[in-house]
Amino acid sequence: MKSGFKIFIISLLVIALLFYAVYWAFFDIQHIKGQKFLAESTSPTEKYTITAYLNNGGATTSYAVLCTVKNNKTGKKKNIYWQYRCENAEIIWKDYETAVINGIELNVNKEIYDYRRK
Repeated sequence: MKSGFKIFIISLLVIALLFYAVYWAFFDIQHIKGQKFLAESTSPTEKYTITAYLNNGGATTSYAVLCTVKNNKTGKKKNIYWQYRCENAEIIWKDYETAVINGIELNVNKEIYDYRRK
């Protein structure tokens, strides 16, 4: 391989890693951890449990609500709801896999709500 091509490939890899790092740090809600327990609600079939947490970002930011869903059969968890400037969580199940969290309807298997992506 020629030296210029190697530099080009390495540069592309570095740029790709930088883009991934920015995405992970600022846009992926899966790495956010819940801080203060707010509420919990189990689906009508008891297959899923949604847990809501209140997160405090510090003195210069407002509170945010994070909701996680746990598949009670497999034990798998994922974040499904992230709302800024919010301090409460009202969780209502519409059916066995659809929940309404603070007015936002989500299929807990397929959908994620992140206020930054309206």
